[in-house]
Amino acid sequence: MNDNKQDTTHFGYREVPVAEKVSLVGQVFHSVAGKYDLMNDLMSLGTHRLIKRFTVELSAVRSGHCVLDLAGGTGDFSLLFAPLVGNEGQVVLADINESMVRVGRDRIIDAGLPGPIAFSLANAECLPFADNSFDCICIAYGLRNVTNKEAALRSMHRVCKPGGRVLVLEFSKPRNQLVGKAYDLYSKLWPLAGKLVLNDSASYQYLVESIRMHPDQETLKQMMLDAGFARCEYHDVMGGICAIHIGHKS
Repeated sequence: MNDNKQDTTHFGYREVPVAEKVSLVGQVFHSVAGKYDLMNDLMSLGTHRLIKRFTVELSAVRSGHCVLDLAGGTGDFSLLFAPLVGNEGQVVLADINESMVRVGRDRIIDAGLPGPIAFSLANAECLPFADNSFDCICIAYGLRNVTNKEAALRSMHRVCKPGGRVLVLEFSKPRNQLVGKAYDLYSKLWPLAGKLVLNDSASYQYLVESIRMHPDQETLKQMMLDAGFARCEYHDVMGGICAIHIGHKS
């Protein structure tokens, strides 16, 4: 019976076979890729841009660094990191979803920043990079979609350089009960927005459910420690609606 349990995982609130989750998540992001940035602005009322800039400030990325923008999607973080690493460094935008990488690549080329940015189709659970490759790894709003989060964190630890750091920006658990209830009510509007903008409410229903199923701040901190990271800490954003976890590789 335990073996059967290990063969299933959560896709939102649904329990599905492990082998099916990557495909199901892939369908969600294939569907939303074209208007992903627009929907982010609508759902967050623009605040996601400020949160991402704060995350980059915590990254300590500087000229010459090599940065992995994991689950990088449409390239928001790659566009922020590229000027920091300069021509001596490199940013690798990696995502498991080809549609998202395609949108991100086109957007970055349109911005005139093809130089230090490379692109990779990559599964976070088994990253196709050499050990000790990156000074900084950032995964934003992506870890909750990974089937085996523990494997992904171990893979990130492997490819992070000694002295480097990993940042995990993700929706989390509000500290204040009133904030939590207000956020819960507001997020229930996201599937309606998906229906109106994309004619796709199901994808945004999954996104809401995936947020609810994601580990809380302390649980994720312990998962990072278990994966081998040291000096792990987190910063709550917007009262804990989001949290930025930071782990260092000794």
